[in-house]
Amino acid sequence: MAKGYVYLVGAGPGEPKLLTVKGAECIARADVLIYDRLASPRLLSLAGPDCEMIYVGKSPDRHTLRQDEINQLLVQKSLAGKVVTRLKGGDPFVFGRGGEEAEALLAVGIPFEIVPGITSAIAVPAYAGIPVTHREMTSSFAVITGHEDPGKNDSAIAWEHLVPAHGTLIFLMGMENLSLIAQRLIQHGKNPATPVGIIQWGTRPEQRTLVGRLDTIASLVQEQGFTNPATIIVGEVVSLREKLQWFEKKPLFGSRIVVTRARHQAGVLAQAIEDLGGEPWEFPAIEIREPSDPELLTRAMQDLRRFKWLVFTSANGVERFLSGLKDSGKDIRDLSGMEIVAVGPVTQAALEQRGLCVTCMPEEYRAEGILAELTGRILPGEGVLLARAEEARDVLPQSLQTLGAEVWDVPVYKTVSGSANKGLLKSMLEDKQIQAVTFTSSSTVRNFCRLIDNQTELLDGVKLFSIGPLTSAAARELGLPIHKEAARSTIDGLVAALVEGARG
Repeated sequence: MAKGYVYLVGAGPGEPKLLTVKGAECIARADVLIYDRLASPRLLSLAGPDCEMIYVGKSPDRHTLRQDEINQLLVQKSLAGKVVTRLKGGDPFVFGRGGEEAEALLAVGIPFEIVPGITSAIAVPAYAGIPVTHREMTSSFAVITGHEDPGKNDSAIAWEHLVPAHGTLIFLMGMENLSLIAQRLIQHGKNPATPVGIIQWGTRPEQRTLVGRLDTIASLVQEQGFTNPATIIVGEVVSLREKLQWFEKKPLFGSRIVVTRARHQAGVLAQAIEDLGGEPWEFPAIEIREPSDPELLTRAMQDLRRFKWLVFTSANGVERFLSGLKDSGKDIRDLSGMEIVAVGPVTQAALEQRGLCVTCMPEEYRAEGILAELTGRILPGEGVLLARAEEARDVLPQSLQTLGAEVWDVPVYKTVSGSANKGLLKSMLEDKQIQAVTFTSSSTVRNFCRLIDNQTELLDGVKLFSIGPLTSAAARELGLPIHKEAARSTIDGLVAALVEGARG
């Protein structure tokens, strides 16, 4: 049987986008993905749908598998002809035991590659505003294991050389030994007043930073409840944090936020959340599909001249209608002379991007506002083509009919339940790992509730944000309290509501 191939990949310090491009490629190629607890779960979505995923999480006080068992697992899967990606937090060769895994593969002749990762030794201090070197303070740094008991007689750490070097000292996996580390440094001449920074869960929404002195840091850590995983930085550079901290100052820092939009639309909102320091998690509650009866649109296309008015209630409706127009052998010239109504600025922008001029945009993005805007403008007998979602309310077409219009209510798409990972979503809610959920339509609300099996108690303590009044109304009908509603029913408006809601 042909031997497989193994990639030993550094996953970085925790923030998913700190994974290297090469690392992402290796995950995508994997038949088997073997990962530990410090690799972000969001990275798992980069794997193919048929990839076998095996968790081998390790922490200083608990091992799911021993290292020799992990080595054997790599050998077993690769000897079966599989492409194996071993995803390790940080860098494989910086206290990652990647060297041992590579030796195990080499012993049985399995080809492998090492894909370096951004080590937490430099990334975590950077996210806390602490440069590990600074021209006016230090030109060197050392990365030291904190997992070894510094009090043992045969320590492999040259403590007597660390202190005279006057560089920044970075200890990884050292929280259990923090008191002994501080004692040994002071014993070898380190000034007890030397600044020390402790950063827990660095680069993630849970990041917490504690700054103290070498002689008091252990007691401060105990008082504040800091635990692993944490990075310890000893040196004058820690004093720069007060003015250089940036990550924790972002308005959405500390927030893990669910995006429920359809996958192909989620990117804009997710990027905005990330730019403001939040961590977006895409759990698409809906997908956009063809309507149940596409012939209704086909028939409308055959007799476009009968319509004086063309009403769009969403950007999805614009996209699907124009796609149908093209499929019928027509183009926007066939809409000449029609009055176009856009409900909402996003819908208007979608039309204008395609070269269509909007006649009017109601200020209120619901049936009542549309009716108020069009009363006196639509004349009795005029044809109105309403291009919208299949499951939309009947209020709008019925209201337009009261004006004497001939209304064709044509579904151009329908929304169905999305492809969100239901198990992961519920698990994260149960573990209180989610701070906020965003809803961009009534259908995202309804389908999100289905995703969590209507267990709305899972949302206790979670802030819910709505893009507008119709979405908020759908949430209230299902017993979901909206923390903030966007003042303007756009993605920018929803982001502004998130920022405002994060303040209180």
